[in-house]
Amino acid sequence: MPPESDSTDDADEPCSVIDSLEQIGSQWRLIVLHDLQGGEKRFNELKRSTDASSRTLSRVLDDLQELGFVNRRLEEDAPVATFYSLTPKGRSLCPVFDEIEAWADEWLHASPTGEDPAAVAADGGETDDGTPAE
Repeated sequence: MPPESDSTDDADEPCSVIDSLEQIGSQWRLIVLHDLQGGEKRFNELKRSTDASSRTLSRVLDDLQELGFVNRRLEEDAPVATFYSLTPKGRSLCPVFDEIEAWADEWLHASPTGEDPAAVAADGGETDDGTPAE
């Protein structure tokens, strides 16, 4: 006889990771958020540094502003300039980017089997199947 199920269904419970990725998980949102870690930037600076089209960048910045990750500041002197910066909510992602960078430094160059390259090198430079490590 199967165990009685809980009255709550796990599939209906919110998942923080999925909810977070729905807000910040698009390629362009992540690129813009990462780029703004260096401080306030004008629209054209972001366009150059992210290589996004004007339309894409404008849409992404509007989305990030609406979600509370980015501030928009308009300077009405001639010429008019629009500046973007991270809000406290946006800045709170900086440690996440640091962790992703540390993970990438360690694992993006791992072998296709997912072995830690440092462990392979410490093992005398041979993989588990006895072939020389690259």
